[in-house]
Amino acid sequence: MCDEEGEPVSTEVFRGNTQDTQTFGSQVRKASQRFGCQRVTFVGDRGMIKSGQIEELSQAGFHYITAITKPRIEALLSGGVLQMALFDDEVCEIQQEGLRYVLRRNPARAGEIAASRAAKQASVEVLVQERTQYLAQHAKAGGVGYIRPVHAAEKKVRAKIARLKAGAWLRMETEGRSLKLVADEEARQEAARLDGCYVLKTDLPETAASKQVVHDRYKDLTEVEIAFRTSKTAHLELRPIHVRTEEHTRGHVLVVMLAYLIRRQLSRAWAGLNLTVEEGLAQLATLCSMEVKVEGGGSCLRIPEPRPASADLLKAASVRLPEVLPHLATRVVTRHSLPSRRQLP
Repeated sequence: MCDEEGEPVSTEVFRGNTQDTQTFGSQVRKASQRFGCQRVTFVGDRGMIKSGQIEELSQAGFHYITAITKPRIEALLSGGVLQMALFDDEVCEIQQEGLRYVLRRNPARAGEIAASRAAKQASVEVLVQERTQYLAQHAKAGGVGYIRPVHAAEKKVRAKIARLKAGAWLRMETEGRSLKLVADEEARQEAARLDGCYVLKTDLPETAASKQVVHDRYKDLTEVEIAFRTSKTAHLELRPIHVRTEEHTRGHVLVVMLAYLIRRQLSRAWAGLNLTVEEGLAQLATLCSMEVKVEGGGSCLRIPEPRPASADLLKAASVRLPEVLPHLATRVVTRHSLPSRRQLP
């Protein structure tokens, strides 16, 4: 759970067979009871905030911003609540029965979907050409006659069309031993009608947030997605989890969240240095210390002056290295051997 700036404020672990919507109620109670919040607007995607979750928010006196599904958009268009002319590059708003619908068409996203649709058709066309060429070159394939090989080719092409979810506007026809791909242009235009279109729904009053604010806060969900991606796979490697008990798992995830907070701070501090956080940490890994021993006495660790690149990183992060450190005979080890991919060279 993140605040409006994308900073994680809480992390919670659920069993793997728990649905997303079942995790929502505890977050509402956490904001209300543990954090003592009185005015909160929860922002979640269309798979997280549904009717049951809206009821939980209403009971707590909280508001929500979410997106509605494509079938729901179609239903609102059929009912006359929305009109296709309202979908534009600029944000538009419609109000109905105390709810606000914020509409927009993203032309960049529409272009991506159109390109994806064209790529799907091209991929199926390649398969059709390959199967047709095979049938032409192997007239006796499959034994006497050619019914079975043609049927096998048809099955393979139709399976790919289904896998790409292009059956609404792509179909295959057979002419003898040749396969032909047919695109229904009218059906394709109907499928592309809502490309790049999305509708947000909120119960926030206009006095609390304008339509642009509602739109921008929903777009801020990308900060949550970045947090998940960075914590799970991109850098911090939350998984695989090598602990077994619930307590240890919670502790492991908490440490990863705290590490992500540090990473966000470093990302902001090093924004003007034209390097990634990973590159900066790799540079700082070259820092070392020298053990200085006093004859007949103790010892200490002296920190040499860092190289210019490392000095710039430390200065940007407002970190000042000490000249010396006490030398403690303490070793930190792990209980298990690290896999080879994580061992230092």
